[in-house]
Amino acid sequence: MSNAIEVRGVSKNFGEVNAVNDINFSIPQGSLCGFLGPNGAGKSTTIRMIMSIIYPDKGTISVQGGSALDQKDSIGYLPEERGLYRKMRVLDFIRYIAQLKGVPRRGLVNKIDAWLERMELPGVQRRRCQELSKGMQQKVQFIAAVIHEPELVILDEPFSGLDPVNARLLSEVIREINDKGQTIIFSTHVLHQAEQLCDRVLMINKGNIVLDDELNAIRTRFDPRTILIEPLSQQKELVARATSFPGVVDAHSTTDGSIEIHLGEDVQTDTGVPKDLLRMIIDDVPVRSVELRRPTLDDVFVELVGTSVAQLEEATP
Repeated sequence: MSNAIEVRGVSKNFGEVNAVNDINFSIPQGSLCGFLGPNGAGKSTTIRMIMSIIYPDKGTISVQGGSALDQKDSIGYLPEERGLYRKMRVLDFIRYIAQLKGVPRRGLVNKIDAWLERMELPGVQRRRCQELSKGMQQKVQFIAAVIHEPELVILDEPFSGLDPVNARLLSEVIREINDKGQTIIFSTHVLHQAEQLCDRVLMINKGNIVLDDELNAIRTRFDPRTILIEPLSQQKELVARATSFPGVVDAHSTTDGSIEIHLGEDVQTDTGVPKDLLRMIIDDVPVRSVELRRPTLDDVFVELVGTSVAQLEEATP
């Protein structure tokens, strides 16, 4: 499979700040890749270099076999900083961007209407962009980024400003585009959004790539070591009993009444919950369910970096 994007030995400094540090990665054609990390990790800087908005201090970047400038009509780009022409009417704005990208005029208005309907923006064609809410403006700019059916779609923090309902809608549309064979890379600092959506993960922290792999391979690599139990009663007794069990490093109740049991590295979980522990749970306390909890991307980030994305962002001035 050929690569839509290839980044080799790329670094970028802003004065004394090392924003991106000698990074290497490839994005295969047709993949849906989440570019993840805390705010300030280097995501937007990398995307701007990919788009030839800024240039690396060293290294090379190939986009669709050339530069983003060479391939601009086959790329759809949603920048982190939104760029609507605020006084233009929605229909005129999208039509203008579409024609810049070479979309034929014939049938264009119908195509725009179909996109507005898909993005749940009925009746906004004649409204000025500045009259729309922030979330509606976000969806209009997304339409403008994909109206020309680009081979490669690059979305920088596409869920920013969207409520949960519209974030779910955008996720569905991104999947639909990817199912048609279009390559998508999107950045976000909200890791659970990527976990629900992407098939590949590129994780960056402090300008360094800390993880680059398919999501399924990541889940295999980072074995689940948390048992999630939904007891019918006696939560305190089960927590106390589990804490004393060999191989258990921690056990605690969660806010929803479940119990999490965390296992040590020496406990084998590749075949499921250890039988001795499972027998102890079932013999001691009536339970509704017992399962190994799959590690989240937040868990993976903590294991790789030693702290969570949220903690890093809280510590950033």
